[in-house]
Amino acid sequence: MDFISKLERKFGRFAIPHLMYYIIILYVVGFVLNMVNPAIYTNYLSLNVAAILHGQVWRLITFIIYPPSSSLIFVLFALYLYYMIGMQIEMAWGAFRFNLYFFSGVLFHIIAQFIFYGFARTSLPITTTYLNLSLFFAFAAIYPNVQFLLFFVIPVKVKWLAWLDGAFFLWTIIQAFMVNDGGIGFIYKADALCSVVSILNFLLFFIFSKHTRKFRPSEIKRKAEFKHKMQEVPRPTKIYEMGAKHKCAVCGRTEISNPELEFRYCSKCKGNLEYCQDHLYTHQHVE
Repeated sequence: MDFISKLERKFGRFAIPHLMYYIIILYVVGFVLNMVNPAIYTNYLSLNVAAILHGQVWRLITFIIYPPSSSLIFVLFALYLYYMIGMQIEMAWGAFRFNLYFFSGVLFHIIAQFIFYGFARTSLPITTTYLNLSLFFAFAAIYPNVQFLLFFVIPVKVKWLAWLDGAFFLWTIIQAFMVNDGGIGFIYKADALCSVVSILNFLLFFIFSKHTRKFRPSEIKRKAEFKHKMQEVPRPTKIYEMGAKHKCAVCGRTEISNPELEFRYCSKCKGNLEYCQDHLYTHQHVE
């Protein structure tokens, strides 16, 4: 069992379902505040380390409401894309893993800001824009062959768009070393730091989740087809059940009928039900 699976067993019940829905609402609030007065975010809500150290701890959360753009048309398009991608990832991973991916990215942004402040004694204008862009990497890893209409006309597979997204991240980092012109250079440094942190979050998530393959649509489809076929196959006869110590509660196979299988008990099911390796993570829990 990988590290993330262990965390899910312990803390999965605390996950927020449909998290991206609430994140989109926060961005809408941030957009409205930006239209009313852009200084509200900078003065009271941004991730300013000095202000946080003086007691304004709410900034550790409120900094994420900064909208992806000040243009209404672009914001509507970006928020729709964020919502669609976020919900699809949550459907594939489950609420806990998606929560973990997003909030660990937020935590890494906060840590990076504090580290930068420790060296430079100032705070960068950090937002979660690049964290949301990194969702596209996760989406491409799960659905590599899904096609998007580039410019609403050209069909392009997601995996190729992910490479373009990666090139954009790389260029953002390079720009930070090319531009040192006052305030503009400061913004480029902030974008570069957010890019590095977001990529790091993506890589660490997949390194510590060794079994992400089972969340791919092809793997989910394969397991569903297998389950359907197993339901059509008659239960093992008594000759296979005699003397068996392990029996899958879904397909009825035992270590005698299928010695190559491994069997585990499910801690979430009542009645000490046991499942084979093919149904341990796919069965419906018995309340």
